[in-house]
Parts: sequence; structure tokens; C-alpha cells
Amino acid sequence: MGGDIANWIKAFANLPVRPVMSLRGGNAADDSEPVPSYEPALDTVTPVYLETYFFGLAQLDSASWRFYLPHFLSYALENVGNTASNAIESFLFSLRPPDRDPPRFGALSYEQRQAVVSVLDQLAFSDHSAWKEPAIIALEEYWAPGATYR
Repeated sequence: MGGDIANWIKAFANLPVRPVMSLRGGNAADDSEPVPSYEPALDTVTPVYLETYFFGLAQLDSASWRFYLPHFLSYALENVGNTASNAIESFLFSLRPPDRDPPRFGALSYEQRQAVVSVLDQLAFSDHSAWKEPAIIALEEYWAPGATYR
């Protein structure tokens, strides 16, 4: 498992240092409020940040979604047994089709897609995972070979 994680971290090494829209900005858009500009002091990605602004994930453009993707992948693995995480629930929902235009899923490199599949596999098939059902649904609908909507 450690080698897999090291490989998927490398897959996201070339992402921009900041998103086009922050998760906090996406959360504001979701609430129909003015979208604030990215501010490093306010938009540092932490577990509290992910849990506070999880509604913003649905509002992010493709590039910003890709920026946050490795953070959510890591957070999901670190909290595989946490049944009370709104951030993980929102994240797993964001991995379900349909893809958007411009695409989120379709914009990922092969290595990045493999990272998503690897994490979904761990969430779906780990004995102590609280996220089995939504991870299996995401795999069946899009990420696994022969997926329904790919």
C-alpha cells in the first residue's frame, strides 16, 4: 500500500500552487453569496477546512476540483472509519457521474485516475471502512473497468 500512495502523490505533483476557486469560494457560491478571492491564510487545506467548506466541492471548476482532489484522497484514507465526515461523503459523491463540461474526470491523467481507483478500492474493500457503499457505487458507475457510465 505504501508504494501505491507514493506513486499517486507523484501523479499530482504538477498541480498549481493554488486553485482558481477555493473550496471556501465554492462554499460561498453554493450559498448564493459573493465568491471571495483565494487567500492563503484562510484557504490552507486542513481537515477542519475540508469539513467546514465541503459544500463548495460541487461548485468548483475542473482545475480547482483537481487541485483539491489529492487532499480529499488523503483525507479519505486517513479517515476510512469515520462515519461522521461530511467532507468524505461530498467527495465520494463528486466522483460519481455524470462528468462535467469541461470534464473533471476526463481531465485527469492516467496516473491520477489510477490514484482515484486505488483510494476507492481501499475505501470499498477495507474491512474497517465506513465508506464501502458509496465507494463501490463510484467504482461501478465510472471508475472500475466496464463501469456503467464510462
